[in-house]
Amino acid sequence: MARWEQYEIWVQNGVKWEMLAVFQDFELASAVARNRSSKMKLMLATYEDSTVVTKDVIAELGTTRSEPAG
Repeated sequence: MARWEQYEIWVQNGVKWEMLAVFQDFELASAVARNRSSKMKLMLATYEDSTVVTKDVIAELGTTRSEPAG
């Protein structure tokens, strides 16, 4: 059974979350994530074969809440 980890960048598109990119290297994933202006999550995902075993949020960046109008 193959087991591996990868860093994933997920962005919010309306109410849906979509995977934007996948990296094996944390430094590269982190650098790309910091350059995003939209709401996004940097996650560490662990897979066994093609099944996700765990997903941990490392960072949430961008607009995280709505500001009241006025």
